Amino acid sequence: MVIAFVRTVILYLLIIAGLRLMGKRQIGELEPSDLVLALLIADLAAVPMQDFGIPLLTGVVPILTLLCITSIFSVLSTKSPFFRTVLCGRPSIIIENGELNQREMRKNRLTIDELTEELRLQGCPDPSAVKYAILETNGQLSVLPYAAQAPATPAQLGLTPEEPGIPRVIVSDGVLLRRNLNRAGRDDHWLYSQLKKSGLSSLKQVFLLTVDETGKVCLVPKAVAS
Repeated sequence: MVIAFVRTVILYLLIIAGLRLMGKRQIGELEPSDLVLALLIADLAAVPMQDFGIPLLTGVVPILTLLCITSIFSVLSTKSPFFRTVLCGRPSIIIENGELNQREMRKNRLTIDELTEELRLQGCPDPSAVKYAILETNGQLSVLPYAAQAPATPAQLGLTPEEPGIPRVIVSDGVLLRRNLNRAGRDDHWLYSQLKKSGLSSLKQVFLLTVDETGKVCLVPKAVAS
């Protein structure tokens, strides 16, 4: 049992470290090559976890090899547009000037139902109102509506809205994040004054407390258990 635990932890930490080395872009976008890598690593890691007769290195070495190859491919992709195209493919224009490109849809095996679903998710249910719809290499659909169909921006309306700030979490489920408090330029006196304003006496009563760059505070008390 102990051997199984240790082997599993080692393989788990190895995979996590490898994925971190890949970078957030690859993890978030999951290009075809990254999907293949994830499937292979899952298969390679499962065998040493279950079969104790197989040496641990039998799973570790192939995983490290795959991660090294992926890292090399990532560097080559940033250096060579041609290699990037070979590895990841090219974006496909599915809608241009409100007209469906049926050839590209067939090429990418994109059905009408899938296209209309994606358009609805993007807030553009009418294909004729779309200037461009581009199927990206990671499978996501980027939709660019006609200017007349796009929401008006404050600049177009002659407005000058206040720039939003990034909220920092000061208290999370009753736990004070001291580092965020200091980075926000606040101290304990400010913190407890916010609690007092909300009728609270302890951090344990706070579910969430944030403050942004403009000084806007959001305080959510913990719900009383029924």
